This record gives sequence, structure tokens and C-alpha cells, in this order.
Amino acid sequence: MKPQDIYGSLVFNFDVMRSRLPKETYMALQQTMATGRRLPTEVASTIANSMKDWALEHGCTHYTHWFQPLTGITAEKHDSFISPLPGGGIIMEFGAKELIRGESDASSFPSGGLRATFEARGYTAWDPTSYPFIKENILCIPTAFCSYDGQALDKKTPLLRSADALNRQALRILRLFGNYEAQRVTAWVGAEQEYFLIDKSLFERRRDLKYTGRTLFGSKAQKGQELSDHYYGSITPRVSAFMRELNEELWKLGIPAKTQHNESAPAQHELAPIYESVNIASDHNQLMMEILKRTALKHEMICLLHEKPFDGINGSGKHNNWSLSTDQGVNLMEPGLTPAEDAQFLLFLCAILKAVDEHADLLRLSVASASNDCRLGSHEAPPTILSVFLGDELTAILDALENHRTYVKETVADMSIGVHVLPKIPRDISDRNRTSPFAFTGNKFEFRALGSSMSIAETNTVLNTAMADALQQFADILEAAEDFQLAREELIINTIKKHKRIIFNGNSYHEDWHKEAKKRGLLHLQTVADCLPYMTLDENIALYARQKVYCETEIYSRQDVLGENYCKIISIEAKTMLDMARQEIIPAIVRYSKLLGESAALKQALLPQEPIAEAGTLSTLNQLTKNAFSACDDLDKSLSNVPLDEGRIACANYCRDILIPSMAQLRQSCDIPEKIVARDLWPFPIYEDLLSST
Repeated sequence: MKPQDIYGSLVFNFDVMRSRLPKETYMALQQTMATGRRLPTEVASTIANSMKDWALEHGCTHYTHWFQPLTGITAEKHDSFISPLPGGGIIMEFGAKELIRGESDASSFPSGGLRATFEARGYTAWDPTSYPFIKENILCIPTAFCSYDGQALDKKTPLLRSADALNRQALRILRLFGNYEAQRVTAWVGAEQEYFLIDKSLFERRRDLKYTGRTLFGSKAQKGQELSDHYYGSITPRVSAFMRELNEELWKLGIPAKTQHNESAPAQHELAPIYESVNIASDHNQLMMEILKRTALKHEMICLLHEKPFDGINGSGKHNNWSLSTDQGVNLMEPGLTPAEDAQFLLFLCAILKAVDEHADLLRLSVASASNDCRLGSHEAPPTILSVFLGDELTAILDALENHRTYVKETVADMSIGVHVLPKIPRDISDRNRTSPFAFTGNKFEFRALGSSMSIAETNTVLNTAMADALQQFADILEAAEDFQLAREELIINTIKKHKRIIFNGNSYHEDWHKEAKKRGLLHLQTVADCLPYMTLDENIALYARQKVYCETEIYSRQDVLGENYCKIISIEAKTMLDMARQEIIPAIVRYSKLLGESAALKQALLPQEPIAEAGTLSTLNQLTKNAFSACDDLDKSLSNVPLDEGRIACANYCRDILIPSMAQLRQSCDIPEKIVARDLWPFPIYEDLLSST
């Protein structure tokens, strides 16, 4: 099938609306999607009827309010269009009431105390700024999920609030520059998605992969990514067939999948979409992760979205490319040909520096999870110290402004390729610093700390909110100034002086940077447990209140959910390790030891004067078995002492300080014998098998 024939074919998008809705209804909905204004009920009724007819034509019998609870995945409850008639027949009904609002049991979703079993009801509310779509013959209506009193129980609601806050404050800045034509400023996002593919039959034989999404045991393979021969390499026929079907499924849902390639690690791949408004990009990324897993299964493969499924090689991230654009299509992150003279760009750039510097704790929190803790800090994943990469030219411009010097632009150098028939290529002013958490890449910022399994909603909620707050403070100063140009120049210079500590263009992995960052006073929050206390600091509660993104109870609830999730995941991993070690690994070592012992005894009887070759290995395995038994006992004891009644932060600290080190000790004691025990006796597939299975 041709892409142009299937693209968006399962989406109730503008093309479908234009052909099916009365002109005045279509214009009202288009205005709502463009401005975020409330849609009148009578208009919703007309839309609902048209949407139902369209869905029925595509074979749908049910609809669902598709929402994103705090689990990080999506949720749906299916309701039929069927309505019985007195004579025994049926009609297919779907009106404004069913479109606009639904009800769901909220008590079984994590809510951090916002909902309890005796007050279980939650409500889903249609988000008319995101297109309905058909998935598995179900009409899916993107919705927000909230409690009876309006508290957000999901990830979409705060994202929409933050988008409104950013729009309000960005328009104030544009008005100061004389722009009265722009009616809306929107954050645009392109989220690159990394993932691993492994054979399903091998996955089924690994308890750790099935229960936790990552390998809790495993020695480094003889060949990993050392030769860099997988990155951008030829795609195998099996994976190519998967990618072909994946693209078709994504295109049907209007997801603009653009780039696909092999990533650095064996069995690792990447899929990147074209930029979309942040709300739609968030919805689409949730769908993308679901379709990745579902399509892989059709090809007898498993898609692993865990941030670090294999130790010793690259983990998987989700690079969040973020920029701001007006409804006229002007990218506010675009420097133009002379960024030194572009005051509007410089002001927005300074707002970003201020936002990242002042709210580095919240940005770090937005990418905090037990799985991402395993990834950050090595193997091309950025460190947990937040810094901003600007490149040499922008850094030099800011330095010149700070020191009241005239910036003299250096001639852009050409890259010498060494082949005369090829044209000269201008060297980009912004190098791609792979170690930077937050890098300027020409006309956008790329936040590289986001984990592959995570929703992009939380990260972009923080980015939008922090940016809105910086712009609000800028607008307050500039609107009160008698001389706008002078006040603007002073504001830019003062912001550079105050927040230049966040700029770093060097190697973020190097120990020297870690020391320098500490001198600069930058935070280094290495784990979820380190991050948790920062979520409810007074200044962070005040920030969210100012921008009307979270109320205080919503913030505390999210702290509780994050802490609970962290502790539960670590506990599940620890229990899985104990079972695998005691029921699979140690018995395998004992079986091999028995074989060696029998061989040694036979040789001793036949060749009493000869040294026994097996003796040394037997001695080693005996010590390793002791170590494994001891490590199991230590981990078991640690698990029994988890302080569940002392609060989330205390529990998280215990997991960080006691459970995780105990797990590391058990892993070490079990990974060493993997290299010694005969392959046919080892109880599950090893890295070598898994990483070459597709």
C-alpha cells in the first residue's frame, strides 16, 4: 500500500471533519483546536454523530475514552454503541454526553492518595485538541482523567495546563516586540524512540526479562558494540519486515514516523517522528510504544523499552527535541543569520537558561525512574548533572554581551572532504555534543535524559512550566519599563551573568566536569531517592501554583506515586533475583560441579599419580557457590527489613542504600560462574544469544 493512501486513514482528522461536518461546526472545532477555547455542547453533538458514523463505517462496535493515568501507560474502558429498542432490536447511539465525558473507577490506578476505594469514581473529559482514532476496531477518544473536584489523575491534564501557561507568557513577550498577529505559541516536540528487539522464544526463558524488562544477571558478551558495526548498519530481513509493518501501522494513525536505523548496541534500533505540537506528540509517543510491542509480537520478537535491558552496552533513551513556534509558523528558537542582533531570540534563549538553571531539580525529577537510574551517566546517556550545551558561537555571543563587547562573527569554515567532485559543506555552528543533557541543535533544544519507556508528558510539562515562569518574570520587568530597549538589554545581560553557570560545552562524562559542576553549585541527583525530596520544596510548589499547573495536593500525590513505584520495582527485581539464583543458577553450578567431581574421581582412580585438572575449577566453583548462597541470604534479609511504614522517602533511601548494593553483590557472585559452567547446563539464554537473536 502507498503511504499516501493509508496515512491518517484511521484518524478523525481535519480532512475527515471537513468532508463530514457542516461548515460552521468544522470551523468551530478548528478554532478550538487552534486556540484551546471551550467547544459549545451543540457543536459537540453534531461532531459526535459524525464521529460515530465514521467509526461504524470502519467496523467499530465500541468506543473508549483513551487516557494516560499515572502508571505511565495508557488505559481504556470499552463501551458499545449498541442501544436496545423495545421490540428487541438495537440502534447505534453516540451523543455529545458520551463524547465529552465518561466515568471510570479511579481507585485502582496509582494516585498518591487522591483517590481511595471508598471514593473510587474518576472522570474522563474529551480533549478536542487531539484527534480521535481507531485502534483494534475501537474508536479511541483522547481524554483527560480527573477526580470529581478536578484534581488531575493523569499526565495529559498537567501538560495541557502547562501549554496554556506557556502560551500566555510567550504572547506577552511577543506583544512587547510588536507582534500582535500571533494568537498562540505552542511547544513543538519530536521524540526519538530507542528500543531493543530480541527473539520471543529466548525472552520466554528469562524470568528477569519477563518480570522486570531487563536482565538482572548476565556476563558481558564476547562481542558487544566495540566495533561500532551495528550503528547505521544493514538492517536484517527479519527486522526490516517488522519495521515495514510498524511504519504502516503508525502511518494509519497519523503518526509521522520518518527515520529508522540500527542504533549503537547490538539488537538496538531507533525510530524518529517529525515534530508535532507537544500534546499530540505525547499522545502519539504513547501509541508508538504500544504499537512497537504489538508489531514485534507478530514477528515472534519482543520489543524491550526498558532503559537498560543489558549491562555493559548502551541503554535506550528518548531524545526530546523541544522548540517554540507561533501559529504563524515562526520558530522562536531559530537564531537566523545574525543571532547576535536578534534580540527576541536572545531573550527567549536567556529564558531557557534561566528555566533550566533554576529548575534543574524538576527537570531531573521528570526523567527519574528506577529503570532510568540504570542508564544515566554512561554509554552515551547524559549524566545526572543538568547543563546546557550552546556551541561555540552562541556561547561567544553571550560572553560578548555580558562583557559589553561587540561580537565579531568568525567566518564559517568549510569541511574538507578530500574528494574534489563533491561540493564544500559549511561547518555547522552547533556541534552535536552527545554527552550533554540539554543541547541546542540549531533551532531547538534536545533533552537527552528522558528514558525510552517513559511518557514524554511529564518532561514537557516541566519544560513548559519553567519556561512560562521565566517569561512571566521577563514580561513583568519589561512591561513596567519606561525604555523597553534599554530594559531588554539589561535583562539579557543580567540573566547571562546570573545563569551562565549552567552552560557547559565540554565532555560531560569527564570527572573534571563533575568537580567543576560542584564548584558552580549545580545539583547532582543520581537516583530517584535523591530526587524525591525536591518535588515538594516550597519554591516548586509555588512555581506550579503561579502557573496553574499543579495544586499542592497533586504535587504530593506525584511524589508518593514516584516513591512507591521506585520501591516496588526494586523489590520486584530483588525477589526475581533471589528466585533465579536459588532455583536456576546455583543448581546449575552444583550440577556442573558434580560432573567435574565425578570426572576428577574417575581420573584419580585411573591415574593416581597424575594431577587432576578439574581440581582448580572445582575449588573456584565451590567458593563461588558459597558466595552466591551468602549473597542470597543477605538480599533475603535486606528484603525482609524494607521500612514500608516509614514513608516513601525513607523506603526509597533504603532501596538505594541497602537493597541495590545487595542486588549488585548477588549479581556479581552469579555472573562469574556463567563464564565457567558448561553452556548446555546454564539455565537460561546468555547475552551472546539474546543480542544476536534478530
